[in-house]
Amino acid sequence: MSEYQKPVPLPTLDTREYWEGCRRHELLIQRCLKCRAFRFYPRPMCPECNSLESEWIRAGGKGQVYSWTVTVRQFHPAFEVPYVIAIVELEEGVRMTTNVINCQPEALYVGMPVEVVFEDVSGETTIPKFRPIKD
Repeated sequence: MSEYQKPVPLPTLDTREYWEGCRRHELLIQRCLKCRAFRFYPRPMCPECNSLESEWIRAGGKGQVYSWTVTVRQFHPAFEVPYVIAIVELEEGVRMTTNVINCQPEALYVGMPVEVVFEDVSGETTIPKFRPIKD
């Protein structure tokens, strides 16, 4: 693995468990213990019922493209353009902002089935990304 040049996320108290799961190649999302709603991005309070009680569950890692944009202007020297920033709706119903890889931008479509893959960028950081599911 070459030295990673892109900015990396800094885990917080609310996101530490999520990033530790990514490092183990597990996609974790929160579920409210009171109303059972799934939520993503990680945060202390349920947006449905305001409960502060939650658990981390392992998501299935499959979903579909909800929306996307293709970035063509390089804002940081480490980011090669073009690249896709997408919103993926997981089977659990939550939406994640992520990258879709191994796919030409013109081949993307709303509803495209995708699955999570993990990019180990350092010993401490693993980034979840998504790729098309091959039939």
